[in-house]
Amino acid sequence: MQTLSNTTTQKLTLSSALDDFKQLTKFGLSISVVFSAVAGYLLAVETIHIPTLLLLAFGGYFMVGASNAFNQIIEVDTDKLMKRTQNRPLPADRMSINTAMAIAVICTIIGLVTLYIINPKTAMFGAISIFLYTSAYTPLKSVTPLVVFVGAIPGAIPFMLGWVAATGKFGIEPGMLFMIQFFWQFPHFWAIGWLQHDEYKKAGFNMLPTGEKNKKASLQIILYTIWMIIVSVFPVLKLTGSLYLSPIAAVIVLLSGIMMLYYGILLHKKQTDVLARKLMLSSVFYITLIQIIFVIDKFLH
Repeated sequence: MQTLSNTTTQKLTLSSALDDFKQLTKFGLSISVVFSAVAGYLLAVETIHIPTLLLLAFGGYFMVGASNAFNQIIEVDTDKLMKRTQNRPLPADRMSINTAMAIAVICTIIGLVTLYIINPKTAMFGAISIFLYTSAYTPLKSVTPLVVFVGAIPGAIPFMLGWVAATGKFGIEPGMLFMIQFFWQFPHFWAIGWLQHDEYKKAGFNMLPTGEKNKKASLQIILYTIWMIIVSVFPVLKLTGSLYLSPIAAVIVLLSGIMMLYYGILLHKKQTDVLARKLMLSSVFYITLIQIIFVIDKFLH
């Protein structure tokens, strides 16, 4: 009976440790980033090289996981103040700062070495992403609403990273993929900033462009959504090298962008949290859908 009890305890301890690791590295977010990188890779290749794809997914996860772990180490005190972050491993005292730091450093090394095996440029962009997220985005959250602009740079790297992993080159095509994800992040994060405004205020964070939930902020959301739509359909013009979007695919991308714009306009009119949530959910749907459409369209033509 004692042995059985010990085995059960070990399983529970291992399970909770794994759960804490997933929370520290933000498993869901990291997987969505890997999805973007894989989509970028598929857009660039004629024939899929499975080892490279696996290295990209593995290295990409640890790259983002490292950024998230460093972020939570820096923000441990402010995480204690917000309901949605209070139960993370560090503010809940389930994990020590030293343990988290060791995990963050190990994730950085694993991520960058894995990406370097693909090619040096991929590792370089991975390192830039970790550095900007940790050393610029995270500290600026309590200083200026311009933090979303800073955070959009590392946040836009994954889609482009896949292309660089496939080709070893940076040019117009990965630049375009970067721009799509860059402009997308403004309406996405401002919608989250709108929803979490009171919680963020407790922690001294200011994520909205005007610092308040008002018409000026929602107007910025509309303007950046329009820019996002323009750059997303731009490849239909055949001016972006080998990155091309067929007219049918461009129409689908346009319509899904208009859906996001629709919620942005409604938010501007009614200024409600319900519409901010709908905008946020539609933005997640948008970025996932267009990456799938770009890839399917590429292999159909």
